[in-house]
Amino acid sequence: MANIPIWPGSSSFGLVADPTPFGFYDDDDQFRIDADKVSQWVVQRLGYPLVDIELQDINLYSCFEEATSEYGAQVYNATIVYNFGSLINTITGSTDQTLNNIVIDSNYGTSAGGGASQEAAGSTGNAGAASSLGRTYSGSIVMRPGQQNYDLYDTNTTSTVAGLTDSTGASITGSITITKIYHEAPSAINRYFDPYAGTGTGIQSLMQSFGFGNYSPGVNFMLMPLYFDVLKLQAIEFNDQIRKSGYHFELENGRYLKIFPVPTGHYTLWYEYKNSYNPNTGTTGPDLTSDDSGNSKPLDRVTNISNANYTAPIYAYINEPGRQWIRKYTLALAKEMLGSVRGKYQSIPIPGSDTTLDYSRLLSEATAEKEALITTLRSDLELTSKEKQLEREASEKESRKASAGNDPVFIYIG
Repeated sequence: MANIPIWPGSSSFGLVADPTPFGFYDDDDQFRIDADKVSQWVVQRLGYPLVDIELQDINLYSCFEEATSEYGAQVYNATIVYNFGSLINTITGSTDQTLNNIVIDSNYGTSAGGGASQEAAGSTGNAGAASSLGRTYSGSIVMRPGQQNYDLYDTNTTSTVAGLTDSTGASITGSITITKIYHEAPSAINRYFDPYAGTGTGIQSLMQSFGFGNYSPGVNFMLMPLYFDVLKLQAIEFNDQIRKSGYHFELENGRYLKIFPVPTGHYTLWYEYKNSYNPNTGTTGPDLTSDDSGNSKPLDRVTNISNANYTAPIYAYINEPGRQWIRKYTLALAKEMLGSVRGKYQSIPIPGSDTTLDYSRLLSEATAEKEALITTLRSDLELTSKEKQLEREASEKESRKASAGNDPVFIYIG
């Protein structure tokens, strides 16, 4: 009978050449430290030193690597599914190996760890910086009396985008996409007390009955409920919109702005825009890369879940709940591997008899434990989806509303 190698009693990850098959985490200091600890824990859970464990250190290192990769795959696959709307059409792959390159939301940056720290310096300066691509900026232009047409890129105007330059000082005119223009009628609250707003107050007769009729109709001596004010503001807005809608604008080719009505004075018009300029290529078109022949070609873009940005997780960044899941999954993989080994040697001779190895129990336990761990993790990940978070927020609001309904209501005496 062949001599079956057994666990020698200890291991040393740093002394083994190529300890894991893929080497994803061999240079991660935290992974190297935990590899031997997890191996020792696994063999003790399997019965060592009371029974021999027919596994070597590299077998356990392989299980540890696979468990870490499986954890990352489950977490990132769920993240890709829940955020695929913001992943679509982004560049595939990443040269940044220090972070897991999963796009979460355009409002929080283009990769994990991005967002607020990638703010541009301002409306002039580095608005063309690579870290600011896709961000929304606020710009303005001063309206002049009698002038209805404006070129937002004309350097003779006060338009914000007309003076944009990249880090080298070169103009990036034509690289801006206007997304919103704040050209609206004045707020209805400014005309709330206007007796000629065209809405009617509906209380003039009551004021006359109380002897207040000699006062201006814009003065109200009656205490009205809050919804009365809201309805009056809405009536002013509807009146202006339906009977005398005059506030309008046209934006041609993303730069030529025509304002209605014609401005009668100087005022600042605000707008929002996005920057599509790439300072690395000096172009506003798609990002380019070079093929093996040196020819320029567009960078590959995410089209489906199979090519979404995903790299192996960084073990040092995984928190304790995640590491506990990895340890348990490593144990399940080790049981499966040990069951396969013992299944090859179902019985071994001992003095005066034979003994049968419990390979079938190990295989069944490993299958059940792996399935339970995957199911639990997927269930937890599903709770982090935007849909589930909104459902939980709505449930909490309903609970708080029901709880507040039982609070005593005090009568205010002024």
